Amino acid sequence: MLLRTRKIVPYLAILAAVFAFGLVMFGAFVRLSNAGLSCPDWPTCYGQATWPHHAQAVATADAAFPDRPYEAAKAWREQVHRMLAGTLGVLVLVLALAAAQRDRLTQLGIVISAIFAAIGVTLYLHGERDVSSGLALLAILLPTAGACWLRERASLKMSVLALAVIIFQAMLGMWTVTLLLKPIVVMGHLIGGMTTFGLLAYSALRCNGLGTKDDRYATLRRAVVIGIVLLACQIALGGWTSANYAALACGTDFPTCLGQWVPPTDFKQGFVLWREVGVNYEGGILDMAARSAIQITHRIGALVVFCYLGWLSYRLAKSGFRFGGIGVAVVLVLQVLLGISNVHFGLPLPVATMHNGGAALLLFTLLANFARLQPWRSDEMEAVV
Repeated sequence: MLLRTRKIVPYLAILAAVFAFGLVMFGAFVRLSNAGLSCPDWPTCYGQATWPHHAQAVATADAAFPDRPYEAAKAWREQVHRMLAGTLGVLVLVLALAAAQRDRLTQLGIVISAIFAAIGVTLYLHGERDVSSGLALLAILLPTAGACWLRERASLKMSVLALAVIIFQAMLGMWTVTLLLKPIVVMGHLIGGMTTFGLLAYSALRCNGLGTKDDRYATLRRAVVIGIVLLACQIALGGWTSANYAALACGTDFPTCLGQWVPPTDFKQGFVLWREVGVNYEGGILDMAARSAIQITHRIGALVVFCYLGWLSYRLAKSGFRFGGIGVAVVLVLQVLLGISNVHFGLPLPVATMHNGGAALLLFTLLANFARLQPWRSDEMEAVV
């Protein structure tokens, strides 16, 4: 039974990683189509498990939420996104249980975590928000502690840790609605999605045997880690740009901004992370100078990442990892072209959505190179199934 369960881990990890990538793309589609508040309650949508379909249900929804009239074209997007996120949560739960098969205590913690999360959602629906938040915190801490406790290779630890991130993602999704698209929460939700995908992708890569038998590439491996950190910062900047509706703060000008190389900017206001609660941030509240500061910072970050990852791709290819280097270079160029197209064509929804997907793919190429450069320990070689 143990052997059969462990054999499914590599396949479950691949399935979860692919599903997470699709969810990142769909989440971007929801956010960029301004559907983030199309369901004013959570986890239901106008009090329903799906969304209102019939005229009577729509009338009831409008009466219950007069400040947020029902929009069918948007509501289904938000609720389907939540359903897909729940499906991924179940998939990651199964993956975590399979990954922790040899440690019954960690498995028990995972099961209790899932129970706490389910009870927390139920209590939230009944208005017990303080108790619900406490249970959610415990549901996050249990798999986090389990991942640290688990005496397994890193790829299996990450499968367990992904469950904690998924639960925290659910809380961020709730706060996105209840805090009315507060920028720091929206940005955190994007980072959480990318983190979930990254953990699952790395777990899938390592569980399926990607690695090296020696440790000759320590310097190159550190260079890849720096690339991952720089990309993570740029993804966060992209999330901040999107959350503050600053994608078109420079109009459709590139590389200039509003026809100028140095337009009016307000970096102080543009990067205030925590703002008052109760304000509806849909559409953004910053003036043009603050939004321009965010957009220009995102462009500078893109230039830094482009230069560094361009050098890294050359270094990888020169060190014998030709396909790894080419993969980084191709996705990098594609991502830059998508970013420029976003500005030049006025943020068309398909291009903006693909730009988010491009960030995830770029993260994947770096993780794949890191996994390929990562040496196996003797016990890890025996554990690969």
